[in-house]
Amino acid sequence: MPQNPDKIQDHVELFHQPEYKQLFQNKKEFENGHDPAEVERVAEWTKSWDYREKNFAREALTVNPAKGCQPLGAMFAAVGFEGTLPFVQGSQGCVAYFRTHLTRHYKEPFSGVSSSMTEDAAVFGGLQNMIDGLANSYTLYKPKMIAVCTTCMAEVIGDDLQAFITNAKNAGSVPQDFPVPYAHTPSFVGSHITGYDNMMKGILSTLTAGKKKSTSNGKINFISGFDTYVGNLREVKRIASLFGIDYTILSDNSDYLDAPNTGEFDMYPGGTKLEDAADAINAKATVVLQAHSTPKTREYIAKEWKQDVVVSRPWGIKATDEFLVKLSELTGKPIPEELEIERGRAVDAMTDSHAWVHGKRFAIYGDPDLVYSVVGFMLELGAEPVHILVHNSNEVFEKELQALLDSSPFGKEAKIWAGKDLWHLRSLMRLLSG
Repeated sequence: MPQNPDKIQDHVELFHQPEYKQLFQNKKEFENGHDPAEVERVAEWTKSWDYREKNFAREALTVNPAKGCQPLGAMFAAVGFEGTLPFVQGSQGCVAYFRTHLTRHYKEPFSGVSSSMTEDAAVFGGLQNMIDGLANSYTLYKPKMIAVCTTCMAEVIGDDLQAFITNAKNAGSVPQDFPVPYAHTPSFVGSHITGYDNMMKGILSTLTAGKKKSTSNGKINFISGFDTYVGNLREVKRIASLFGIDYTILSDNSDYLDAPNTGEFDMYPGGTKLEDAADAINAKATVVLQAHSTPKTREYIAKEWKQDVVVSRPWGIKATDEFLVKLSELTGKPIPEELEIERGRAVDAMTDSHAWVHGKRFAIYGDPDLVYSVVGFMLELGAEPVHILVHNSNEVFEKELQALLDSSPFGKEAKIWAGKDLWHLRSLMRLLSG
């Protein structure tokens, strides 16, 4: 089909062009497609209770899961540290998917490399791929740290990352003292939040090894969890600055994922300084802004760093109040007046919008911490959740969320759909709208 390079169409508009409409029509005829009346009949049937029951009875098929793979979360955590290059022990196709997904979402270049494992590595193991890959990555891209995670292929054949990295260093791929944290992140279990947790623990345990001191540095560590909105990190920094808190953000990817356009390319913009991350072991406490994307990391910090670990999710009035009170308790500093004034404005805005939100019924899907926080905020506004779908759920989260729903008269009709996908949500929404 001829294309005019001066009139390149977005993919949404492209497939509405006459030549594509004709192409799709020809495709239906070639494939002996059903006539429009039959298509319409089946489409209507999918809105029925009968179809809903069949949809929810399936066990061996997932349609459009509301989650990503572990390596996605691992790479997301890695780029929050200064000069860090994510390295995926697996095939090129896997890392290309993760890079594309994050690049398209943020409209920013997201760097990442793979060990380019192929059929030979699947049979004989990926050690040589690791040796060559680390050497090439270190030489070509000059990172300050390389964070290694795995894909399904490496996990199925049983690649031992710790042994492989040691062998690669002995082979001279990177200097012996060069930090190469790692995390095993099989995509066939868990989700992107599991990968985030595994990589955070791997990076922190590597950077802080042997750095424990007898006295505290007096700082407060913050860990955001798998939070894709970088504005939240910037707000945490602003709040900490208003308090006058000396702090360290562990995995600060706000500049990496939202870099200023200065006209010059920077492969590793921003990020937590490696020396600051290494000294995080000596902080006074660690405040974690998500619970279910950080369980292993929180357990590690509490056990190995001997540090107070606080989970606080500052969404809505009540949760933000608790966050600010906890910061005041940890630091001995009063809550800044500026924040009290902002709280008043937020309450005023909620009051002003009350008539448009109160009593409105809604469905929601997403990660456990995000769903918990948004539902809590919506309950404060008087909105009524009906369907709450969390594919990467767990029993602890479900009990926590149910307790939140039970605490409000607006949560009595809500149903939690754990482990379900977006095709399940389609059936729920069809019947809800009907």
